[in-house]
Amino acid sequence: MKMQELVRSIEKDQLKNILPKICIGDTVKVGVLIQEGAKQRVQPYEGVVIAQHRAGLSSTITVRRIFQGIGVERIFAVHSPWIQDIHVIRRAKVRKAKLYYLRNRVGKGTRLKERFDSQSALPS
Repeated sequence: MKMQELVRSIEKDQLKNILPKICIGDTVKVGVLIQEGAKQRVQPYEGVVIAQHRAGLSSTITVRRIFQGIGVERIFAVHSPWIQDIHVIRRAKVRKAKLYYLRNRVGKGTRLKERFDSQSALPS
């Protein structure tokens, strides 16, 4: 067995099957597993997806939120065991692949137009 085939077979076992379709501009709530001593809990992190990197097992999303008036960005490995769940709260209509321009916007300038189409029929 070649090395590439071996790596693919190992990666296939670790991929998460149940993931929502995440697009740029979506507002998502990511449940992150936090370990405090011997206890574990799920902490939600809600924000706008400003970037996405699709690369199989190492796929990531960059989520931006405003916390106490300061913009905070976090990069999540989508298939990581520390990510419990991802819920898409609302979808937005955007025309760019990366929304880095939101870093320079403040207040109402950061709003994105909501997308109303068949894809936005989200399970509650």
